[in-house]
Amino acid sequence: MEPQINEEIQKPSNFIHEIIDQEIENGKYEGKRIHTRFPPEPNGYLHIGHAKAICIDFGTAEKYGGKCNLRFDDTNPSKEDVEYVESIKEDVKWLGFNWDGLFYASEYFETMYDCAIRLIKKGMAFVCDLNADQIREYRGTLTEPGKESPYRNRSVEENLDLFERMKAGEFADGSRVLRAKIDMASPNINMRDPVIYRILRASHHRTGDKWCIYPMYDFAHPIEDIVEGITHSLCSLEFEDHRPLYDWVVNNVDLESKPRQIEFARLNITYTMMSKRKLLALVKEGYVSGWNDPRMPTLSGLRRRGYTPWSIRNFCERIGVAKTASTVDIALLEHCIREDLNKSAHRVMAVLRPLKVVIDNYPDNQSEEFEAENNPEDPNAGFRKVPFSKVLYIEQDDFMEEPPKNYFRMSPGREVRLKNAYFIKCDKVVKDEATGEIIELHCSYDPETKGGNAPDGRKVKGTIHWVSAAHCVDAEVRLYDNLFTNPNPSEEKDGLEFKDYLNSSSLEVLRDCKVEPSLVNAPAGSKYQFLRMGYFCVDSVDSKEGVPVFNRTVGLKDTWAKLSSSERAKTT
Repeated sequence: MEPQINEEIQKPSNFIHEIIDQEIENGKYEGKRIHTRFPPEPNGYLHIGHAKAICIDFGTAEKYGGKCNLRFDDTNPSKEDVEYVESIKEDVKWLGFNWDGLFYASEYFETMYDCAIRLIKKGMAFVCDLNADQIREYRGTLTEPGKESPYRNRSVEENLDLFERMKAGEFADGSRVLRAKIDMASPNINMRDPVIYRILRASHHRTGDKWCIYPMYDFAHPIEDIVEGITHSLCSLEFEDHRPLYDWVVNNVDLESKPRQIEFARLNITYTMMSKRKLLALVKEGYVSGWNDPRMPTLSGLRRRGYTPWSIRNFCERIGVAKTASTVDIALLEHCIREDLNKSAHRVMAVLRPLKVVIDNYPDNQSEEFEAENNPEDPNAGFRKVPFSKVLYIEQDDFMEEPPKNYFRMSPGREVRLKNAYFIKCDKVVKDEATGEIIELHCSYDPETKGGNAPDGRKVKGTIHWVSAAHCVDAEVRLYDNLFTNPNPSEEKDGLEFKDYLNSSSLEVLRDCKVEPSLVNAPAGSKYQFLRMGYFCVDSVDSKEGVPVFNRTVGLKDTWAKLSSSERAKTT
């Protein structure tokens, strides 16, 4: 059963649903179903910013009993690949959504071409011979109107002929384009005779070499929405200035449906890069191991790190849907995964930086088992047996030879509790003669304290975790931190770019870790709380039978939970 969203923040604002509620009240969609779409371009892997869009598109359809399509906007074959198509499908399903229809923009290439012909015949589009630099020069600025192309007043017959020859492959890439004829003096630069078709000789992953002209996104997208019967074309805020062009296409290609475009603020998270182009650079230049590197904000990277679908959907629910851009503290995302794993992850003992402990008064060849609770938050999680023997491993940080005040873990002569086991006391410290490093502790135990309590009622303040040296399993553990040191890694100033903010300490690999034997063949992707250390996930790529590899999903310290309501409001 999925965890329930905290009632305190269960219903954040969603202005899109407020608009739809008003439309329904006014009878606009009587007899029609709300129909949305999620339209990624297959030129990279989805990241958590796309998760917000997925939740909005599919969530809106779910709320109103409507439909949501998954559509691949594959109009730029030079950057697209079937690998990305398959990864996007996997990510959408992993988040728990099912599309009502699966479509590709390339299915509509004939329709788009027909629409372009229709615009030419209406005198609303023309073939232009200006190159890209000249088009930019003629376009003007935000304060100055543009100049009309010298080719703008070609006859309909000439434009039809040239466009047909563009399609036939008679002209070189970049030598001609088809432009909409709108208004070169428009205050919106997007309306200054935008390019709607270009010549591009690139093999398409679905249509091969059938086409050498391809529609621009701003022309293709509204046509796709019309053909599919989309009622609400929901997109991020950077498309707000493109909406007049979207509406111009909808109103002039003479197709029946009239979808409405609504823009919402895209997701920004501290210490996180959301640019697909820059993430691709990190992959290609080897700064990360791939799109699914657990430090990446991609859904495949988050999945490999141990994030759950529920945690990401809960996060998207909590931040709401607003019109104004803001940046969310990454602590909220981490809080959401802790909240989920606290209820679902089994507790186990793992020693990441081992220090050997010999219990001198424990019988040499004896071992026993202690019962340990799998998850105190889940009464149905049950118990497991944890073996105990004469030689143990504890964390190096759980011993100090000269402890400061308020240090309650192990030190010479001090008694501590071994979780679920016995009280022990350090009697002797063994050091490496050359380095002076502590390599072994000799201790004594009180057999009367079995289970972790003394019959005489004496108390100890420190409880530490451990594993039996005779039974434990060697493991590799990878400790992940933020990939960037700057809360806004897209910030480029003082000659610095995003790669200058990469965190050199974003990954620490520990190869001599010891974990309890129950983890020897833990399935890939399974999640645990390492007692006192954090939440960890079995790596789905590098973990092998008998040699587990664990990725730290998140530490135990929850900074978000400690914030006041007003402090939380400032970070979302």
